[in-house]
Amino acid sequence: MKKYLIILCSLCHYHSVWAQQGNYVLLQPNDGYKEIISKAAHVVPSPRQLRWQQLEITAFFHFGTNTFTGREWGTGKEDPKIFNPTALDANQWVQIAKDAGIKQVILTAKHHDGFCLWPTKTSKHSVAASPWKKGKGDVVKAVSRACKKYGIGFGIYLSPWDMNAAMYGSDAYNDFFVQQLTELLSNYGRIDEVWFDGANGEGLNGKKQVYDFDRWYKLIRELQPTATIAIMGPDVRWVGTETGYGRETEWSVVPTNNLNIASITEGSQKNLAFKPQGDMTGSDLGSRDKIINAKGLVWYPAETDVSIRPGWFFHEEENSKVKTPEKLLDIYFNSVGRNGVLLLNIPPDKEGLINDSDIAALKKWKQLRDNIFKKNFAKNAILESSNGINAGLILDNNDATHFTTTGNDTTAIIEIQLKTKATFNVLQLQENIRMGQRIEKFALEYWDGKTWIMAAQGTSIGFKRLLKFSTVKAVKLRLKILSSRLNPCLAEFGLYFMKV
Repeated sequence: MKKYLIILCSLCHYHSVWAQQGNYVLLQPNDGYKEIISKAAHVVPSPRQLRWQQLEITAFFHFGTNTFTGREWGTGKEDPKIFNPTALDANQWVQIAKDAGIKQVILTAKHHDGFCLWPTKTSKHSVAASPWKKGKGDVVKAVSRACKKYGIGFGIYLSPWDMNAAMYGSDAYNDFFVQQLTELLSNYGRIDEVWFDGANGEGLNGKKQVYDFDRWYKLIRELQPTATIAIMGPDVRWVGTETGYGRETEWSVVPTNNLNIASITEGSQKNLAFKPQGDMTGSDLGSRDKIINAKGLVWYPAETDVSIRPGWFFHEEENSKVKTPEKLLDIYFNSVGRNGVLLLNIPPDKEGLINDSDIAALKKWKQLRDNIFKKNFAKNAILESSNGINAGLILDNNDATHFTTTGNDTTAIIEIQLKTKATFNVLQLQENIRMGQRIEKFALEYWDGKTWIMAAQGTSIGFKRLLKFSTVKAVKLRLKILSSRLNPCLAEFGLYFMKV
């Protein structure tokens, strides 16, 4: 295997002048077109970003005083005594998530109303002032322990906006926030993700808070260096909607306007933390047209969030409006299947349990996915490519190995001879993103005995691309890589069947 990796790295220009791979690169004014494309091809995820991407599906638990008032946004004036879940079971939450194939959960430790789900020393507006467990309860601890028990990741959401804090809108609030963040990052073991949004309303003094994000990033890197920081953060960006649907073409390498020599020299590759600035919600973020005029490029992948219900907090009247398993499956194809990570919100109810309606949808959704992906019809196929090497690695179920081309070829054709004629309508492709995101256009064709017929085609791939197409029966196919930034590094190929 070491021999394979050495060959692959050299063929992908790993040892070229710009192959010192990192998750950002500064573009110089005198860089030519080819040099910029080469630099873009060598931008790769950091270890924390790679781990996050491999999760594929994560969950949000929105829970707090809003659960008991029926609101989506509180006011900060809620009486803590309303918070009294009579049967709270964090093990149930996490087990249900894990059973659904979810690999990490994020808890709303504090929402905009300022109510803290842990007994913080910074405020009286917390579970310590509630009747739940006679003020001795700690939801953050309960969920963190459940995650450890079931072996999945644990993250926290801490709202920068706080409607309860009297000092919100002043410099003192940033110190207050750092104290809260320090408690969460110090007292609950490993934190895998810290999630911020950009909500920023007026405080009691009529002023909006100027958030000291740089200070917060530095603290997180110091106390939890393996944690990804999303969405108002340096590691993960918001896809731009709350529908669960990503872009048709989703590039993880995007332009940034605030990368400069000063920021690079002040930090190291390991600790540099800045939120990339630029268009992060447009329909085209990382095409050649976009990157060619950029000042810098950064690996900044998309998180695609959506709630299983119409609202983000639990509302009894929405029990009949839980998304169907079929809708969740379509969301999966258009989030995870479009080079994103799906963040699915599953809000516990007033008792402190995941509702039966949500559980039923999650179980059926998992069954639908299992039924589709239980058999790869390309397994054991005979693969050939006239200008490529190690084609067999695209069937080894390992996203760290890959097929690539010889010389400087940026296109390829992989001929695929199945063992027997198969029926399929789903294509799965993955790049080895440790080498960057490179493939820009591809097509799948099948031989009908007389001619080659198009089955599916697409643009970017990234960590994972899923395409549904009209059902095909064939024994001979070819995958055409039509455009790539330097040598393509295709990691996985799959053909599956979905009942329609």
